[in-house]
Amino acid sequence: MLATTQLGNCGLSVSRLCLGTMNFGQPGRGHQGDWTLTLDEARPIFKAALDHGLFYFDCANVYGIGACEEVVGALLRELAPRDQFVLSTKVSGKMGENPNQAGLSRKHIMESVDASLQRLGLNYIDQLIIHRHPHGRPGTAFAPIEETMEALHDVVKAGKVLYLGGSSMFAWQFTQLQMTAERHGWTKFVSMQNHYNLIYREEEREMNPYCASTGVALTPWSPLARGILTGSYKGSFDAGSTARSQGQDRQRTEGLYRGEMDFKIADRVVEVAERLGHAPAQIAVAWLLSKPEVTAPVVGVSKISQLDQLVAATEITLDAESIAYLEEPYRSVENLLSIGTS
Repeated sequence: MLATTQLGNCGLSVSRLCLGTMNFGQPGRGHQGDWTLTLDEARPIFKAALDHGLFYFDCANVYGIGACEEVVGALLRELAPRDQFVLSTKVSGKMGENPNQAGLSRKHIMESVDASLQRLGLNYIDQLIIHRHPHGRPGTAFAPIEETMEALHDVVKAGKVLYLGGSSMFAWQFTQLQMTAERHGWTKFVSMQNHYNLIYREEEREMNPYCASTGVALTPWSPLARGILTGSYKGSFDAGSTARSQGQDRQRTEGLYRGEMDFKIADRVVEVAERLGHAPAQIAVAWLLSKPEVTAPVVGVSKISQLDQLVAATEITLDAESIAYLEEPYRSVENLLSIGTS
């Protein structure tokens, strides 16, 4: 069974892994539509997760343009009592063509929370994550941060949301949001879901230390670098071996991973995995969990066997020599937030 841990400095307990649900919904709908699993295909994965003691789930309104929330909500209501799972969803992504259907204005936050609750079939959301900084989505209106933070506080006080989380932004931006909330007596963020794995470690400079020093939980997304660290690309973006790596998601992966050492690091992951008798995905997750500031990586799976592997990875303790060997090839890359959005 998975261990549980506290989510930062709040009183909420979560499982040591969080199940990301971007690939569940309605096939063909949304940016991940060509590798989406249906409700019936997802059911055994959700059941296996709960059987493993994984009770922390992450979704977003923009995944499948609402379809993900519909599937996730239906399965969790079917498989577990409400007080036995923790569910995060996100707000700010583009949900329609109207300018007010994106961003972090008061209007969009209020309308999105109500719409998410309706799709999920729930009375409250355990954690609402802002899916980037209020000024972090090109093409959307930049809401004043006071407007965003007060609206988030209000949905908490209304009982629709219990906790707040942030996602990929500059550390100075996150600090500004936290200080604004503190100054006004509004609800602060308890977690940061940032982009962090063996081949993208720029968060080690500022965001990770800031969160560690202030008691904010880190729940990194893409711990397997969208399959690169599992060997799905086999040393080249031209050699994708899965539906995801061969589909439209490949362009997104190439945009995120630009380091000249990416595949060399992936090769070392395979090498260490073979030496220790584990799968590459397990080594990548074990490396993340070796960082004391990391609370619960957000993992994505399409098969029960993948889930079983990742759960087992939480019991792997890497020795200092292996960690150093995995980390040594890394070379600094341009922070993705500097050139658009992570």
